[in-house]
Amino acid sequence: MLKKIKTPLDAKAVSSLKAGEEVLLSGVIYTARDQAHARLDQIIKNGDRLPLDLEGQVIYYCGPTPPGKRVIGACGPTTSGRMDAFTPVLLEHGAKGFIGKGRRSEEVANALREFKGIYLLAPGGAGALLSGKVKKCDIIAFEDLGPEAIYRLEVEDFPLVVGIDSAGRDVYERLKR
Repeated sequence: MLKKIKTPLDAKAVSSLKAGEEVLLSGVIYTARDQAHARLDQIIKNGDRLPLDLEGQVIYYCGPTPPGKRVIGACGPTTSGRMDAFTPVLLEHGAKGFIGKGRRSEEVANALREFKGIYLLAPGGAGALLSGKVKKCDIIAFEDLGPEAIYRLEVEDFPLVVGIDSAGRDVYERLKR
């Protein structure tokens, strides 16, 4: 059975999700890939104000293509491991969820457990399908990065699987067994 969850995420919603469960996510999510993460990290290190309030937010590892007939082009997930170095600090600053594809490091699983966050898996290769779940799209930061800018997406019933839950249980480890 699919669980429906809404952003911003709160502790109750996050703790209710278990590794391997399928969810439909609705609300606002923010895209951010490698270069945006590096800039966010530098802003935090400098003690400057972030371009978005991370409290309860979900970061989607995605670099969308230009829009065609929809509000956004293909918006499939990118490999999450490249953002592992940045994930703990974003959790520490209020982020609650991350969407991508692929395995995460033990450090990320530990940080998700410590800060009660969640890692969600989007179906790879389904960027065109996922774009149909995006109702609104705006660039909010780092426009010079093109597709790696931070976009604010309003999504409805965005299909995901819980990859690592807030207790640190990892669907990849479960599948390995």
